[in-house]
Amino acid sequence: MKDVSIFTGNANIALADGICKHLNIDLADVLVTRFSEGEIRVKIEDNVRGKDVFIIQPTCPPSNDNLMELLILIDAARRASAKRITAVLPYYGYARQDRKDQPRVPITAKLVANLILASGAQRVLTMDLHASQIQGFFDIPVDHLYCINVLCDYFIQNEIKDVVVVSPDVGGTKMARAYAKKLGAGLAIVDKRRITPEKIEVMHILGDVRGKNAVIVDDIIATGGSMVEAVGALKKQGVKDVYASVSHGILSGNAISRIRHCEALKQLVITDSIPLDESKRLDNITVVSVASLLAEAIRRIHNEESISCLFDETR
Repeated sequence: MKDVSIFTGNANIALADGICKHLNIDLADVLVTRFSEGEIRVKIEDNVRGKDVFIIQPTCPPSNDNLMELLILIDAARRASAKRITAVLPYYGYARQDRKDQPRVPITAKLVANLILASGAQRVLTMDLHASQIQGFFDIPVDHLYCINVLCDYFIQNEIKDVVVVSPDVGGTKMARAYAKKLGAGLAIVDKRRITPEKIEVMHILGDVRGKNAVIVDDIIATGGSMVEAVGALKKQGVKDVYASVSHGILSGNAISRIRHCEALKQLVITDSIPLDESKRLDNITVVSVASLLAEAIRRIHNEESISCLFDETR
């Protein structure tokens, strides 16, 4: 690949390295540090004039720092006369406030889109958005990938039989249906009531789950409260083993403690869109990489080729 420059901030260096290995190119040399008072300092050490620049930076926790790094990196590339700047966000932070569902609340997903656009990005590549309508918040091209194939490969390779795919809520039914089609499995839905933004109560399980291996699918796991509640409810309904397949493993708060003590959860499968700290690694957490998926998307974007083949048709 000629006239391409790929660089990253501090959010997920390992993923950026993996993407570059798949593309057989070196990660560009960029200095991203802090001034003494804590402000972010950025300097692009390589020449990017006239190049197709891809900035790989998920806006995962610490979200404010990683978002600011992304914006400053984009601005630096624009001022360095890059030909085109693509912001690659494996995880799009601030996405859970995507509409005004209460009085006097912001729409942070739109605010972040405005900031990315104002900083100088000309294209966005992202994956498994919390809400698909976020694509419409941008006035530049947005390529929205899904990691369903990467996650489903785990269950296919491990030959898990008698699978029923479980959506943790009605809103996730479309995603769960895609998993069910891919795995040739049945479909069930958790009917729940949200007590607080972080706590839910499971009311019913809609669908036949008794005697089957349940796979709960979701886009984000944060504190893990909803997931653990759903696992407990499924075990009460007579499922054999419970697995969870989640695109973005934030695992904040006491999530690791909850997962460690949730003996009914056989395996949590997440992607490396967000780096998993060593302190959070457990025997029942498996990380699969999306580096090859993002690398192929970057290659096709640079070569002006269609990336529709990377979208799963079941969605």
